[in-house]
Amino acid sequence: MNDNFITEFFGIGIQNGKTPENLGMLWRSAQNMGASFIFTIGNRYAKQACDTHNAVKSMPYYHYETFEEFYNNMPKGTRLVGVELDESATELEVFEHPRRCVYLLGAEDHGLSKKAIEKCHYLVKFKSEKSINVSIAGSIVMYDRGLNKPRS
Repeated sequence: MNDNFITEFFGIGIQNGKTPENLGMLWRSAQNMGASFIFTIGNRYAKQACDTHNAVKSMPYYHYETFEEFYNNMPKGTRLVGVELDESATELEVFEHPRRCVYLLGAEDHGLSKKAIEKCHYLVKFKSEKSINVSIAGSIVMYDRGLNKPRS
């Protein structure tokens, strides 16, 4: 198959999000930065005060009760990219984003679950010693994806 015909897309979501405000800000960024869909795993928030663009009505939104349900329903052929402050993670500045992927963020206080980390194809991190607000972290990852960097 010719690489010119490979469709690029990405989705972004949060596992066990802590606050509805963080989710709303992430959704707004996702809409502005070209995400194909958004999702939540665990906690569910129907209306986001910070989602002033009403992204949840402008792009597909999926909710999964468990990580297993999410993982079993990921789009075929995608790579799972976890955003996690972990020694084994690649620094975002040198990471080659997959053409088709799903970015998974965890809440600031707990991060991603152990099972999620084990199932990720890639882990990325920031040059930071402490965690970053989840909506800001997601926005930075999407911005980095939009830069003219090679894709794997």
